[in-house]
Order: sequence, then C-alpha cells, then structure tokens
Amino acid sequence: MNAKSVTPVLNVTDLAASFTWFEKWGWKKAWDWGSPPNFGSVESAECQIFLCVDGQGGRGEEGAWLCVAVDDIDKVHRQCVAANVEVTFPPTDMPWNFREMHLRHPDGHIFRVGTEFEED
Repeated sequence: MNAKSVTPVLNVTDLAASFTWFEKWGWKKAWDWGSPPNFGSVESAECQIFLCVDGQGGRGEEGAWLCVAVDDIDKVHRQCVAANVEVTFPPTDMPWNFREMHLRHPDGHIFRVGTEFEED
C-alpha cells in the first residue's frame, strides 16, 4: 500500500470559532458544509484538517495531538502570542533536532508545531 495523504478529523464544538482559531496562526478556511454548517476544513499549503461539530472523535482531555512542521517556529510563536492563541509549551530545542512549541485548541486538541534544525 502507498498512502496518498492523511487528513485528520477533529471533533469541535463551534465550527466558526475553530475557523477563527486556525486563522490566527496562519491556516485558512477551505470550505464548510451543512445548513447550518457542521463540517468543514482548514488548509495550509498542501495540508488539510477536517473539523466536525460534535462528532467523529474525542476532545477535551481526550483530544487529538497533531504535529505540524513549519518553516519558522519562532515566527509562528510570535504570531500566536500576538493573537492570544494558548501556547502550553514555548519554542524549545528538542534532542531529536526539532524546535517545537505546543498550542491548545479551545476543544483541547494539542498542536505540536515545530521546525527541524541541523545539529551543530
């Protein structure tokens, strides 16, 4: 088997608020579906995350963890701080050559966001 892509589906309580939260750190709303909308997607470059209101997965203390690689973690960190996105772990150089921070979505999902670096 050769998987072509993976698209996580996050359980959220408020689709519009989730779109706003993702936009604060650089994602864009791709689409929404339903009347009123209860399913949608955000995207960044070739990456996409589906958002489902009150379904498909857990949230809160049992929320999902996702790792997102970015070009410049420190720039993303400054953007998140300026937009009042909850940073639960500041940018830190990890022993596996990944400078990372953690963001918490309002529904408890954790985003491990980082940039690879070369070891000196």
